[in-house]
Amino acid sequence: MPHSPSIHSMRLAGITRLVTAFAVTVAAATAVAQPVARADESRAALPRSTPERQGVASAAILDFVQSVDRDIDAMHSVMIVRHGHVIAEGWWAPYAPDVRHTMYSLTKSFTSTAVGLAVSEGLLSVDDPVLKFFPAEAPAEPSAFLKALRVRDLLSMSTGHHKEPVLAATPEWTKTFLAAPIDHKPGTFFLYNTPASYMLSAILQKVTGQKTADYLQPRLFGPLGIDDLEWETSPEGVTIGGYGLHLRTESVARFGQLYLQKGLWQGAQLVPRAWVDVATSRQVSNGSNPASDWDQGYGYQFWRSRYGAYRGDGAFGQYCLVLPEHDVVIVITSGIKNMQVVLDLVFSKLLPAFSANALKADPAGASALKSAMAGLALHTPQGKAQGGADLVAGRRYVFPENDEKIEWLALERAADGTPTLVTRVAGVEQSLAMPLGRWATSRLPVPSTFFGQSLATSGAWTSDVTFAGTLAYFETPFKLNVRLTFTGDTVTYEREMHVGFGDTRRPVLTGKAQ
Repeated sequence: MPHSPSIHSMRLAGITRLVTAFAVTVAAATAVAQPVARADESRAALPRSTPERQGVASAAILDFVQSVDRDIDAMHSVMIVRHGHVIAEGWWAPYAPDVRHTMYSLTKSFTSTAVGLAVSEGLLSVDDPVLKFFPAEAPAEPSAFLKALRVRDLLSMSTGHHKEPVLAATPEWTKTFLAAPIDHKPGTFFLYNTPASYMLSAILQKVTGQKTADYLQPRLFGPLGIDDLEWETSPEGVTIGGYGLHLRTESVARFGQLYLQKGLWQGAQLVPRAWVDVATSRQVSNGSNPASDWDQGYGYQFWRSRYGAYRGDGAFGQYCLVLPEHDVVIVITSGIKNMQVVLDLVFSKLLPAFSANALKADPAGASALKSAMAGLALHTPQGKAQGGADLVAGRRYVFPENDEKIEWLALERAADGTPTLVTRVAGVEQSLAMPLGRWATSRLPVPSTFFGQSLATSGAWTSDVTFAGTLAYFETPFKLNVRLTFTGDTVTYEREMHVGFGDTRRPVLTGKAQ
């Protein structure tokens, strides 16, 4: 899917080298998360209802949830809102209702909203030339295409770039964007372009004198009761408009419901109806495959979908799907490779279930659904608790010098028998419980933009000589799968992230027992 890897992948590669070594000394990325002031959470909470009261069979939702749980071992949360009521919600443990999740490019839809508000306040126009806002950062001799670039071209991903500008290699992101060659007439060529979203945020900061996150606080976040967010900033001190937003599932659902209601929230028109209409309608064509939800057109930082729907979405399966014809909002967070698969299941399993009228109460079905949702959990490694524990007891395996600075590891057994992985990386020692069949949660002392501080671990002996472990960074889409194979006096150490912007596998390391 076209989720702009250039900025993300450069940052992710360096950090991954450390976290995949089980190190707590995860290097903080350049961007810094900015907490936003608390809002009126309780007042804005979405009401709850049974599915049948809102015209949906509990059995249909249960079928969907069981399908994604069985077929996609990377779902993190789902919330379904019908007629303004939450009719189903669930989190795959260790993910939880009160834990923020990285949203990646779903962030763009919030940036679009900020632009719409600024337009309504007369601070800018979508027809303004981009260079108008950056006289000091512009090239000495701007090209004709750069001079023609307008705000609406940034919004619709039709800047004219043939290749996405790479910003992360320099601290001057705005100047780097403006220096990048524009190969096509702006407005005529679609290219998914995260730096374009960044420029929208930079423009907002120019015209409002505030970071985008701060500008939205009294206008959007506060009224919606969104008090849990963090939003990263660039080296220039600009809110990163194309990604970097971290939210809870219900916060995204409220945002989707606001758009479903054409910008109206509890009697107040927070976002102009005209902006909602234009931002979520097709502004540019981006393909012709009728089966692909990435070929249905693009609006102003919103994707068009099949079945009259539209959505904000982010890499690895973060969705805010709005279905106006059915009065439905569906929010999903996940960590998947094939984002189309999830939408296919939504449309095949849920779309036929939306009835125009309330259904007869089904207490048994509603109870079964509620129970299933409460019991969701990521799959843990399968095997035995002990296995070859005696084989490695008391041994420390030392590695040759390597790029990840992994010095040694040991697989020990806690007093209660729980396997515990102990590593020393770059001079820092770390112990992680790896229990069988459940998740042990902990907090990393060093925050990281990509991986946060929340970590869950689980492990199992898959044979008498092989131990498999999983680390789930449950504020993010990422899981690290590791395998230790013990042969004689050596250990083979294999690691792979289950999703990533580039190569997900790390070099195989071999250590010798000390």
